[in-house]
This record gives sequence, C-alpha cells and structure tokens, in this order.
Amino acid sequence: MAMQKFEVTGACQIGDSWQPFTKVVSAPNEDVARKYIYAEIGSRHHLKRNYISIKGVTVVGE
Repeated sequence: MAMQKFEVTGACQIGDSWQPFTKVVSAPNEDVARKYIYAEIGSRHHLKRNYISIKGVTVVGE
C-alpha cells in the first residue's frame, strides 16, 4: 500500500485545559493516521483516548 501524508488536527486535555495540536503523519489511510495520533499523543502525555479529540484529517501529499 502506498503511504500518504495526513495532517491531523484536534485537541488534547492536559491538566484542566484543552491544548490544540496539528500533526503531519505518514500512513496508508486515514484510519491508521488517527490510530497513530492516538498512540503518539497518548504515549507522550500519558493520556487515554477519551482525553484526545481529533477534529479533522486531511491529505497533504503523497
């Protein structure tokens, strides 16, 4: 499968406030890009998925 670049935007709750984020990831499809973001942000900030809100996923390049 060909890898595409996706821009994922959203917010994550750190402390009492929601912090916006924008990440660009390489993935074969949008679903995998979402899972990668959940794993990366969850691992980095020790957050469960219900503290991460993904607003949108767009293709930015091939």
